[in-house]
Amino acid sequence: MDLTGGPRGRTVLDPTDERAAAHRVPRPRPVSLDGLRVGLLDISKPRGDVFLDRLAELLAERGVRVRRYAKPTFTKPAPVDLRREIVAECDVVIEALAD
Repeated sequence: MDLTGGPRGRTVLDPTDERAAAHRVPRPRPVSLDGLRVGLLDISKPRGDVFLDRLAELLAERGVRVRRYAKPTFTKPAPVDLRREIVAECDVVIEALAD
């Protein structure tokens, strides 16, 4: 999928299925995280948890409410139930990609 025309004219590629292009418009980034529920999603790559542990500490120091999630494996998209849980419980999500 190719998303163009974002705030800085960026192109976002969705690797989940290039055969069925769907048009998605990214939500605007919040000006602040104050009062928002932030989800930290570990995609289960090595050392992603180390990055998210530190990020969780920094966010907590600023009073941001943080929820942690983890995909069972980085080789597949997040299970539908996990995605629904994140959508229901979070306003913003940060994914950890590491190795």
